[in-house]
Amino acid sequence: MINILKILTVGAVSIALLTGCSTTHKATQSARTPIEQLLISEAAIRSASPTPERPLPIPKGANVILTTSGLNTDQVILQQVLTGWLGQQGYLVVQKDDKNATHRIDVIIGSLGTELSGTFIGMPPIQSTLIPFSLPELAFYKSQYQTGYAKFYMNIFEMPSGKFVGSTSPFLADAYYNDYTIFFIFAFTSTDLTSPPELGSLYRKPLNPPPSQNEYETKPRTVK
Repeated sequence: MINILKILTVGAVSIALLTGCSTTHKATQSARTPIEQLLISEAAIRSASPTPERPLPIPKGANVILTTSGLNTDQVILQQVLTGWLGQQGYLVVQKDDKNATHRIDVIIGSLGTELSGTFIGMPPIQSTLIPFSLPELAFYKSQYQTGYAKFYMNIFEMPSGKFVGSTSPFLADAYYNDYTIFFIFAFTSTDLTSPPELGSLYRKPLNPPPSQNEYETKPRTVK
């Protein structure tokens, strides 16, 4: 009987300690997490390669109208990325009603978004009416894999005749952000994103640290 009481006591204490060591993390306070936004925007930027496999069948310096077609609202970011990319290639993107346009480029977006998958080994969170407290998720091993993906191609037409000129090869790119948890509390990430947000680290440093009060005081003022 004494041994049973010892086992129950040790079990209760262990559960209480594990419950006390649990952590919480809200995925986002906005419509999309910063990580998801970075994955989509980074994939869009990378898909518009600065050196295409073959040049567009349009003379340099031509005035072009750019349109995008896709299945979600994320196509807005790709349209702006391509506007800058076409400018780098030597073209001028004009308004849709510009009569000086010589060509129209229709961007057909096959995919622009994120995928999420993962692996979990451990005990999921438990809520029960039999015990006065709930148990958090206990992960011996947990991984989440997020991938941003972009794929599109362009159809090109002469203006104002609408004559079809040609189609480009597919443009495609991706970006990834993976996070892992081992033995309940040890967490780390792996990513190819530039300057992703960092959460829950004791050694976290601001990306752009604010100036100190002394710097404010010693900074010379410009008198106009």
